[in-house]
Amino acid sequence: MKILAVDNEPPVVDILSRSLTPLGHEVLTAFNGREAIDVLEREPDTQVVLTDWVMPEMDGIALCRWIREHAQAHYTYVILLTGEGADRRVVQALEAGADEFIRKPFDLQELNMRMRTAERILSLETRHLALFALARLAESRDPETGSHLERMREVARLISVELRNHPDIEADVTSAFVETIYETTPLHDIGKVGIPDYILLKPGRLSNAEFEVMKTHTTIGSETLNATVEKYPGADYLRIARDIVLTHHERYDGSGYPNGLRGDAIPLCGRIAAIADVYDALTSKRVYKEAVSHDIARSIVVADRGKHFDPRLVDAFLAREEEIAATRTRFAEAPAAPGPASEP
Repeated sequence: MKILAVDNEPPVVDILSRSLTPLGHEVLTAFNGREAIDVLEREPDTQVVLTDWVMPEMDGIALCRWIREHAQAHYTYVILLTGEGADRRVVQALEAGADEFIRKPFDLQELNMRMRTAERILSLETRHLALFALARLAESRDPETGSHLERMREVARLISVELRNHPDIEADVTSAFVETIYETTPLHDIGKVGIPDYILLKPGRLSNAEFEVMKTHTTIGSETLNATVEKYPGADYLRIARDIVLTHHERYDGSGYPNGLRGDAIPLCGRIAAIADVYDALTSKRVYKEAVSHDIARSIVVADRGKHFDPRLVDAFLAREEEIAATRTRFAEAPAAPGPASEP
């Protein structure tokens, strides 16, 4: 594994490096949280971060929060190195997204055990890969743009992170929720695998009858996932995936589909997916339309505040506007392919 060791005491970093390298790990080093962020931005495939709790400039808790708020395409396992008397702050660390703790001075045998635990946990990342593969399956029948899924999930993640600053929603937006939104948002249109090609791939606008068939992609996908949710009720990520698939076309004022849900009756994950999907659709070129600029898309989102979109989510969108606009550059537009059809 690629491991980042962070501690403001060079001897501790040296011990970690000398202990972990013989086990086959690649060990990167930093001496405070700010340096650690620089390393993580240069080495985004870092899998484990071992960080001291108390450090100058940025401590381990702040670093942990940064990692969770800037999720990469994989999960980063965070282990905090704690001193005596840190027990009272364990809840704070868990809320920040820490996975594990090692008390200083640490025992090398315990360190090795924690690394094996990290490897087992990270092996579960195949869940993320499987989810994205399923999303790609749906996209293969509905070829819009090569980077639509990447952009949409990044916008959804940015909005989710910002919702932590909203007093009415912050309690629902845990680190696990943000990570799950990032993982499952790409599945939003998986039900389109059940839509006939003559409708799904029709160039130009659909007739009213064809659009009624197209709308069933929400129920086709959610019913498929719901069968798995019923079998594994403890798998929250499956429940969130199902809710996104079913409700990402609902509208805050109740005028959406398939069930005409209104306001907070729409699951939060569905409300987040809706604004991310619409924004990317507006700013992407299709065979039946040109892409609009970020400013025009922004004005449309703002105009639909309280109608299509939850006003609190629009506020979150605006607070992260600069980062959201940058997703267009980070995930470059692929050439538009033929289809899919547009709504009437």
